[in-house]
Amino acid sequence: MKLTLTARNMVVTPSITKRIERKTERMSRYLRSETELQIKMRKDKDDLRIVEITVPMGNGVLLRSEASAQSNLFLAIDEALAKMEKQIHKHRTKLGKRLREDAFTIEEPEYIEEDVTEDEKAQIVRRKTFPMRPMSVEDAAIQMEMLGHSFFAFVNADTEQINVLYQRKDGNLGLLEPEE
Repeated sequence: MKLTLTARNMVVTPSITKRIERKTERMSRYLRSETELQIKMRKDKDDLRIVEITVPMGNGVLLRSEASAQSNLFLAIDEALAKMEKQIHKHRTKLGKRLREDAFTIEEPEYIEEDVTEDEKAQIVRRKTFPMRPMSVEDAAIQMEMLGHSFFAFVNADTEQINVLYQRKDGNLGLLEPEE
């Protein structure tokens, strides 16, 4: 497993690097040796420590977790790793069901404290249809703001493809466009 650490607005000390390496060692039993574990750390202007972990699993699957803590980087690291381990475990369980039953041996996760029951799984509780009109990205941003939504699906007038405009946590907008 390859580990990539990046930091913004903060210095990564050897103790931080050592702790991350020690905590991620146990993840190697879930991941292949060539898998890259990307950890991005940043300090916000309000002294908020944010840790983001990204793991490309192959076949277009990308797992991502993010956690933050006020003034405590180690707490944010532990929380982000717990979320990532939960996602990896869930992904491997899905793969195991698709393949043979004995494809993977399930080991006890280190960071997960609570079990997810069948009742807690996400369910579709409402369906909604809406008209898709061609419009520019700027018009879509205005429409999203007027509706008070955090995302907006529309047909891009320039590309004639369905795009999704969304509100990012930092207050900016993001645009999802399909690949050709």
